[in-house]
Amino acid sequence: MRQWGIAEHAAAMGLSLSPQAIDQLGALLQLLAKWNRVYNLTSLRDEKELVSHHLLDSLSVVAILPTGRIIDVGSGGGFPGIPIALAQPQREIVLLDSNSKKTAFLRQAVAELRLTNVSVETQRVESFHPVRAFDVVISRAFSDLRTFVELAGHLCAGHGRLLAMKGTYPQDELETLPSGWLEKVVSLDVPLLGAQRHAVFLRPPATANGETRN
Repeated sequence: MRQWGIAEHAAAMGLSLSPQAIDQLGALLQLLAKWNRVYNLTSLRDEKELVSHHLLDSLSVVAILPTGRIIDVGSGGGFPGIPIALAQPQREIVLLDSNSKKTAFLRQAVAELRLTNVSVETQRVESFHPVRAFDVVISRAFSDLRTFVELAGHLCAGHGRLLAMKGTYPQDELETLPSGWLEKVVSLDVPLLGAQRHAVFLRPPATANGETRN
C-alpha cells in the first residue's frame, strides 16, 4: 500500500502527523483491504480512493474538532474514529457499531495498531447508555441529521457537540432538524477527493431554565 503523500496532504489540512502515525495509517488501509475481501467493510477497492474517501476525508475534521472524549457512531471500518485517534493519540475515542463483524475488525485494528486511546462497543446507538456522556459525538455516513439527533443525542454532554460529516450542503436535512440544534456548517477541503464535503455542528438546545441537556 503506497502512502499517496498522506503526510503532505494532511499538512495541507493543517495537520502535522508523526512518522509513526503515517505508518499506522498505511497499516490501517492494508488491514482494511485484507478484511474487505471477506467482510465487505467498504465498497471501495482502489488504493487512491481508500486514501481520499476514507483516510483523508476522516482527517479533514481533526483541525476543527472540539476538545474532549469522542464517540464515533456507526464507525463501520473505523472512519473517522481511527484516523482521528492516530492524529490525536492523547484523545479518548470510542468506536460504536451494531454490526459484530465490523466491530471484530475494529478490535483487530485497535490491537494491531496498538491504540491505547481507543475502545470498541458492539451496540445499537439508541441502546448504548455510557456512564459518562461524550464531548463530541461524530458520525460519517450514519444517517440523516434528524435521525442522528434522535438516536445519538443522548450520548452528547450538555456542553458538547454532535458533528455530522456530510457531502454536499445538506439543505433538505437541515430543514428537518428539531429547533435549536444547529450551530454551524463548515465547508471542508479534502485533498484528492474532488467532491464537496461539509461538517455540520449540532448542540443540545437550552432548556427552559437556560441549562443544556445532558
